[in-house]
Amino acid sequence: MNSSIIRFILGNVLKIEGLLLFLPVIVSGIYAEHEGFYFAAVGVACLLFGFGMTRKKPANQVFYLKEGCITTSLSWILLSFFGSLPFYLSGEIPSFTDAVFETVSGFTTTGASILSNVEGLSHCALFWRSFTHWIGGMGVLVFLIAVIPLSGGSHINLMRAESPGPSVGKLVPKIRYTARILYMIYLAMTIVEVIFLLFGGMKVFDALTISFGTAGTGGFGIRNDSLASYSPYLQWVVTIFMVLFGVNFNAYYLFLFGKMKKALMMEEVRVYFLILLASTGIIFLNILNTCAGIFDALTKSAFQVGSIMTSTGYSSVDFDLWPQASKTILILLMFIGACAGSTGGGIKVSRIIILIKTIVKELNSYIHPKIIRKVKIEGKPVEHEVVRSTNVYFITFMVIFAASLLALSFEGKSFATNFTAVLATINNIGPGLDMVGPAQNFGHFTVLSKYVLIFDMLAGRLELFPLLILFHPEAWKELYTKRFTKSNG
Repeated sequence: MNSSIIRFILGNVLKIEGLLLFLPVIVSGIYAEHEGFYFAAVGVACLLFGFGMTRKKPANQVFYLKEGCITTSLSWILLSFFGSLPFYLSGEIPSFTDAVFETVSGFTTTGASILSNVEGLSHCALFWRSFTHWIGGMGVLVFLIAVIPLSGGSHINLMRAESPGPSVGKLVPKIRYTARILYMIYLAMTIVEVIFLLFGGMKVFDALTISFGTAGTGGFGIRNDSLASYSPYLQWVVTIFMVLFGVNFNAYYLFLFGKMKKALMMEEVRVYFLILLASTGIIFLNILNTCAGIFDALTKSAFQVGSIMTSTGYSSVDFDLWPQASKTILILLMFIGACAGSTGGGIKVSRIIILIKTIVKELNSYIHPKIIRKVKIEGKPVEHEVVRSTNVYFITFMVIFAASLLALSFEGKSFATNFTAVLATINNIGPGLDMVGPAQNFGHFTVLSKYVLIFDMLAGRLELFPLLILFHPEAWKELYTKRFTKSNG
């Protein structure tokens, strides 16, 4: 294992976080808040640790998928630990576990909160809380890939470990340029949303924080009612951008470079919009009698479908009070999630397509045993490795889901609470139903249950395996062997 390059990348991650922590310091200066001191102190600590870890550049900068997974997992753990310290040290979140939960929820773009009074936080804390969504949405390592030169094509191993979806490809020949293109698209879309929100009369601070949550499909609100008190225009702006950030970013690249036909032919994107429209239509009809007219019902149904399917988690209404059919559709959408290659969570539409087509292929093989058929997407055969990894992902997902559900069940809460709490965290959604509904929070869970949910949030954002590999003895065997050899040399 190339431990020196892991140390070097982790050091750069800390340096980036250290610099970013000074943004809420600026916010605290604008609003004359003393809490900014804690962000500055932690920012300086991150920079000192980061420079110490990167002082010696690794001689060997080549690393493989194993190192990529370990680096990615440790990066997110470090980000969350240091990112939680300002909340804890300032006393705004007095419990260390709660501070870590809130920060992990931010970076993983989950949006599940332990806070009962969000509006009681300082502006700098609210800004950092929402900004963690924006950082985690595209991924801090994707940003590193864009700026740090590594040898031997090692960038792709970081990209594979952090990017959502069954496979990661290059938009352009060099993966560094791919990362830069992704971040430019991400930044441009965020700025456009801020402009539209400002045009609707939203305050600058609100527009920035809500856009961070929308772009990262995170969902931390800055008001206790999330987005319910904003105007229908502002809710529609957020709805549209939530849906747009749930689209595979490859489609935007194709649009930018004039390949519109190819972008429109992306099967995953077409299925994604089909599910969104069908779900919105059914829920619209189901809640029409409980709303103040057709427009109100359409606004609420479109907002919540977009929010849940893209894993953003904003709410404009307490959907836990909706009819059973509507709540069931939302739960199914939590499983499906957004497109691969987007900032959204969930199992991903592409995996659902592959799973369904695999089932159809298996049924056909029973009817025509001698015919060899392959799973195809957009008319092209899907590699066996991708089909296999999709099946393994789904099995692993269900195992972790069941184990987490069992762990939470010992608290004695309702099945709906435990089931949707696990579902909302492992799929990075945010709110669930019952005691974790949009009008509730996760603060009532025990410390042990909170760490189970923290694990689920990290596992879900990192597509399970990069985090699980940390617990595999073989991943560390080589490192232990080298150190043992040196100590006895």
